[in-house]
Amino acid sequence: MLVLEVRTPGGSIREFPLQRESTVIGRSSRADVTILDRSLSRHHARVFKQDGGWWIEDLGSRNGTLYNGQRLGSGAVRIQPGDILGLGGSSIKVTTVEAAFEVKKPSSGTTNSLFRPARELLEDSSSAQRLAAPSDEATLRRLTHRLAVLNDVQQALARPIELDELLSLILDRVFEHLRPEEGAIFLREKDGSFRCAARRPAGSEEAEQLCSYNLIQQVVEGAQAALVLDVEEDERFARAESLAAAGIRSLVAAPFLEADDTHGMIVLSSRLHTRQFTEEDLELLVSLASVAAMRIRNVRLTEEAILSRRLERDVALARRIQVAILPDHLPGIDGYELHAGNVPSRGVSGDFYKVVRRIEDREVILLLADVSGKGIGAALLTGSLEALSAGAIATGAPPEEVCATTSRLLYERTPPEKYSTLFLAELHPTEGRVIYCNAGHNPGLVVRRDGGARWLASTGPPVGLLPEATYEAATTGLEPGDTLVLYTDGITEAENHDGEEYGVERLEALCLGHRELPPRELAGAIEKDLSAFAAGTPFADDRTLLIVRRL
Repeated sequence: MLVLEVRTPGGSIREFPLQRESTVIGRSSRADVTILDRSLSRHHARVFKQDGGWWIEDLGSRNGTLYNGQRLGSGAVRIQPGDILGLGGSSIKVTTVEAAFEVKKPSSGTTNSLFRPARELLEDSSSAQRLAAPSDEATLRRLTHRLAVLNDVQQALARPIELDELLSLILDRVFEHLRPEEGAIFLREKDGSFRCAARRPAGSEEAEQLCSYNLIQQVVEGAQAALVLDVEEDERFARAESLAAAGIRSLVAAPFLEADDTHGMIVLSSRLHTRQFTEEDLELLVSLASVAAMRIRNVRLTEEAILSRRLERDVALARRIQVAILPDHLPGIDGYELHAGNVPSRGVSGDFYKVVRRIEDREVILLLADVSGKGIGAALLTGSLEALSAGAIATGAPPEEVCATTSRLLYERTPPEKYSTLFLAELHPTEGRVIYCNAGHNPGLVVRRDGGARWLASTGPPVGLLPEATYEAATTGLEPGDTLVLYTDGITEAENHDGEEYGVERLEALCLGHRELPPRELAGAIEKDLSAFAAGTPFADDRTLLIVRRL
């Protein structure tokens, strides 16, 4: 396994094993590897696995990415152990687990460290024999003190409390009784990574550096309690530069044990001239961690449940707002039959449609859009897009002007990654003439009564993607018995268990085979065939249809 050894401008060193197929490095807290270096972009570079090897690419960063002293271009470069990467003021050495975190067996001589299974320590420290017959008065005082401390912590943790406050309280009690210089609590995230959830002193970089890969392997993965009297003399940590760089010499750590898992650890450290931890400290920390573990788990579950309920309420509200944007009924058009429908994949949709009569009903605007992204963010963008397009539509502007105006307004009001594909058609009912612009959307499908078909391809880029964009209008016609089918890619890109897409060919064949059906029944046939194709595979994207048939 490859490991990234990150050295920041301040001199701190951290290790990040490449455990995922893709790892984004940057200044943002949302990056997979966050480096607090202001010269980095929020999402600076990406390391990914491909063709049996690891590669790095620059993500359009302001200051660029260096590979062994050479600036990366627009492509990706394969990386190997020994390579040096430069990101802003930080450098990254590519190495391996074996080289960076090799766990060696202790020498046959005396050792300055103690590693014991945490559960074994708990059983020993709570044994009835030791409590019933202490060997001397000093032992009795020590056991009595430990019980008093544990009782104090249990009472403090018993009240209703949020997770951040709970972790802060745990560290407060630990510092009060064990008097370390630095301390930190690391919790395992859902993706398997570890987050420094609390630290003392607040903002201490040294506390952050306590999360060394080797320590995680020993304490969390191995469910062991660790007492290291001198980091420099313990072969397990001989190459843990992050600990040495922080001046850490003595440390003690305990896992947060659950019934069948370990969800984090608490680590305390000190310099030798200030404090050297003892086995008694280790036993007390293991006991405190055991008391805190279940409480941490319960608080996390409670907060996740509250967040989930809040999110469900937000999604329901967003869906109600979005449904209000979608027309509750389609206008009647003499000589035509219409049907439209939207099925979101995540409670709310990034698709929307509208049908607007204008110029004394001589024209009908048909609009179908699919904004970038999914979920609530995409739903909010649909509201903006609907509002921004409404003005140009109301003035009677032709499709190419509506698209250009909407694109410019959307670009000015949203981040660059927010845009929308869009199909806008101007239907002249009397002649059956359709003037349309396809702004990077899926090609519309005209199904002829005689069994022919025509695809209406793109005539311009997605709206909101470029500061200035131009669009061309194209024309087609609908004869009696012809049908216009507009759709979003949630239909054609739906996958089955084998990863195969539904595709435009299957959609065309189905529409041709059911070309005599009214729009509502045709939409039902498409949805039925789509469900049979997916065979239970969840739909990853929203599905929207707008069908117009000339009678």
